[in-house]
Amino acid sequence: MDKNVHTDMSVSIAGVTFQNPVMTASGTFGSGMEYSDFVDLNRLGAVVTKGVSSVPWEGNPTPRVTEVPGGMLNAIGLQNPGIDVFIERDLAFLKQFDTRVIVNVCGHTVEEYLDVVERLADEKRVDMLEINVSCPNVKQGAIAFGTETDALFDITQRIKKVAKQPVIMKLTPNVTSIAEMAKAAEAGGADGISLINTITGMKIDVEKQKFVLANKTGGLSGPAIHPIAVRMVYEAHQAVQIPIIGMGGIASWQDAAELMLAGATAVAVGAMNFHTPDLTGKVADGLADYAARHGLSKIEELIGAVQ
Repeated sequence: MDKNVHTDMSVSIAGVTFQNPVMTASGTFGSGMEYSDFVDLNRLGAVVTKGVSSVPWEGNPTPRVTEVPGGMLNAIGLQNPGIDVFIERDLAFLKQFDTRVIVNVCGHTVEEYLDVVERLADEKRVDMLEINVSCPNVKQGAIAFGTETDALFDITQRIKKVAKQPVIMKLTPNVTSIAEMAKAAEAGGADGISLINTITGMKIDVEKQKFVLANKTGGLSGPAIHPIAVRMVYEAHQAVQIPIIGMGGIASWQDAAELMLAGATAVAVGAMNFHTPDLTGKVADGLADYAARHGLSKIEELIGAVQ
């Protein structure tokens, strides 16, 4: 192993080059504004924004977040101020940084998704779209599109017809076969997929004998789901040719490397941003050191290296 090797840390997804493979997972980083005192956004491969809808969403009733062993449950319900505020405030903020911007799009109906995609079509600051069809905490839409192959194929195809940026479909782990869902997204024309989103869970207060979350169920994230994410990224990588953004319980650069070895082209740090606000930078540094120690000329040599 040559510790003096300089590794090219850039990765490419759908013709878009990222300076390194480390991104933020939607819903855990805002649009970067909240974390900019802790993280140099210019060092990230991309900022992936919180979900954006066509109109403001209030989200679910509180309480909607609770800690559990190995992670957290959330039932936020994709609360956001809507596309108008997002463009005027969040995109304007991100223009000062030299990093890629991926906008996460959510909706209750196909038409709501399409409305946001069309509004963003001519926004030059938006490099890529991530379509959230995998949130377990929204009553209509979202996960409904991500659990049936026909519905996933249809919404992917319809979004691709109006989108001007590359389209990443964000897949849910709450399915029988992640490989079949990945194939449906690919068949619908997706430029890539991202996975995994949270796993549906529940917590009960045994003394009060009540559900801890007002929504009863929530999405489990954090280190507890990491082995599941590794397995699903591997299965998806074996099933499709399009790039994968891997996420799920990344708490260290080793976790990120594991997802890349399983088949991810890039990785997104999520729940652990709340625990360690500067984790994304530490993961990027750790991956660079690891790649140099292993004599890699390009970080992309890691992608799917374990068969």
